[in-house]
Amino acid sequence: MKIRSITYFLNPGWPIDTDALAAGGALIQKARLAFDKAGYTVQSARLASTPFPLVLPGLEVERVAEFACEMERAAKVHGFDYVALGPALPEYPDSYPAIPAALAATEAVFIGGVMTTPEGVSLAAVKACAEVIHRLSTVTPDGFANLRFAALANVPAGAPFFPAAYHQGNVPTLALAMEAANLAVDAFTHAADLTSGCNNLRRAIEYHAHRLNVIGCTLAHEAVIPCGGIDFSLAPFPEAAQSLGEALERVGAPALGLHGSLAAAALIADTIDRARFVRTGFSGLMLPVLEDTTLAARAADGSLTVTDLLLYSAVCGTGLDTVPLPGDTTPEQLAAVLLDLAALAQRLDKPLTARLMPLPGKKVGDPTHFDFAFFCDSRVMALRAEPLAGLLAGDETFALARRGSGGV
Repeated sequence: MKIRSITYFLNPGWPIDTDALAAGGALIQKARLAFDKAGYTVQSARLASTPFPLVLPGLEVERVAEFACEMERAAKVHGFDYVALGPALPEYPDSYPAIPAALAATEAVFIGGVMTTPEGVSLAAVKACAEVIHRLSTVTPDGFANLRFAALANVPAGAPFFPAAYHQGNVPTLALAMEAANLAVDAFTHAADLTSGCNNLRRAIEYHAHRLNVIGCTLAHEAVIPCGGIDFSLAPFPEAAQSLGEALERVGAPALGLHGSLAAAALIADTIDRARFVRTGFSGLMLPVLEDTTLAARAADGSLTVTDLLLYSAVCGTGLDTVPLPGDTTPEQLAAVLLDLAALAQRLDKPLTARLMPLPGKKVGDPTHFDFAFFCDSRVMALRAEPLAGLLAGDETFALARRGSGGV
């Protein structure tokens, strides 16, 4: 198990408050040493901003790109590996078209796009996010730029995983994102039955969360800022021992994507929910196709589909993540799948994201390969989507009462 990220949340201001970034950088370096001393490898230090539409006085494409470049430079100077500028917002429709240029001008910047509001699902914002994904797919010949963009549905501030991370308010805070799929693999590999497997996983999460929280809270207290908690989503790494797909199959799913997989996902998600720790963000299942050896293999052999991934999100996943799609996927097709995800998030009152990756020149079944340590080889997945029609083709915002809330 590793710490995927120590994420520092900040309102950077514009012009950028370099003193505030310097204070955050100093805290991050201190945190790296403290967690390393406790035996935890820290993979990255990240900076998450207030949503850029709330920081900048104007949202012209050139201004947003300038802000992205300045934030990338300032973050690097102060020891941050990556920076998230927060999401485009439905109340600022001009914020979405500015995203592709900002990501094209940078290498370590991540941005999101919000699809939902307190009033419901914004069809206009869903379409805007689909257009961003489509435009980003051709920024580089391999379609890799979409790694740094996610469409967000019902995601609160303070989630430390990128690209979903963003800050709220003016007081900085600190949170941890974990890479902990191996805990589930270990828990169920050595279990005599389901109950003992779940207990193994719950105890492992609580043990590490307690140790991490003590260190994190001590650091935050010394810096006189809040400690945001831990996102204990079981993020994977591309090897079997750290594959959430492997864990699901060791629970008993014959092959991920076949019936029984949802029950296995629900069981692990329920175990995370039962664990006692100071949580933030998703703290659920993370099923990034290209980051997980078993998921990538099942997508490649056709067992696992995009529809399956969306279905598993209903029992507490984080959405559709690093999904390789055909290069000729249209914005209208992307909007259809994004709308389903947004509706699911609103109806179930849970955070979900979509990080979809149309790959230029690739067709369904074509092999995928990226020279990137966090990605596995797989194949392009089919997307069963056609353009929205009728009333869903409009631009209104529609409300969905949370399931079990008794209506509006």
